[in-house]
Amino acid sequence: MAEAPDPMTLHPVAGAERVVFLKPLVTHPNVEVGEYTYYDDPDDPAAFERDAVLYAHGPERLVIGRFCAIASGVRFVLLGANHADLGPSTFPFGIFGAGWADTMDLVMSAPTRGDTVVGHDVWIGYRALVLPGVTIGHGAVIAAASVVASDVPPYAVVAGNPARVVKRRYEDDDVARLLRAAWWDWPIELVTEHARAIMSGTPAELERIAARV
Repeated sequence: MAEAPDPMTLHPVAGAERVVFLKPLVTHPNVEVGEYTYYDDPDDPAAFERDAVLYAHGPERLVIGRFCAIASGVRFVLLGANHADLGPSTFPFGIFGAGWADTMDLVMSAPTRGDTVVGHDVWIGYRALVLPGVTIGHGAVIAAASVVASDVPPYAVVAGNPARVVKRRYEDDDVARLLRAAWWDWPIELVTEHARAIMSGTPAELERIAARV
């Protein structure tokens, strides 16, 4: 039986140093990435945490599932970028210390939207921007240059600024079948055996395979 690629290989595509699996790369305690999720960048793909994950110095996390595709120029903005909006000014006086230090409690009072969560099998296109606290459902597609400011349903295609649903990849019954099948949770040997069906089969076919797991 054919073997799956090693998910801990940094550069999984021979001759394509611009592509990295993120699982062996990510070390930031607030960033979690599932196996086989890859990032493509022509300049320095190893700098994902520096270039693609912005303001990760708060308690909120970025959680990305398995088998996701993240294109060049994608940015995840976390809540560390947020400013308190309690009165006339949003300027964060307290972070600069000196006589302004006693306003740090106001700086830290910026509201949280919680973790940013990207489901499994999500494709995020070139230069998309994902704002804090959103959830992107399994199987969704984020069009290039989109600004994701609110939650994205599973198996939806979104585009624009702010990103809005422009297409549903499947009808509700088939989405339910795909979510029940949850092929991304199958043993990797089964994923490898049925990779062709995962790429080109039907939701009903994947559901039948999942029933045998």
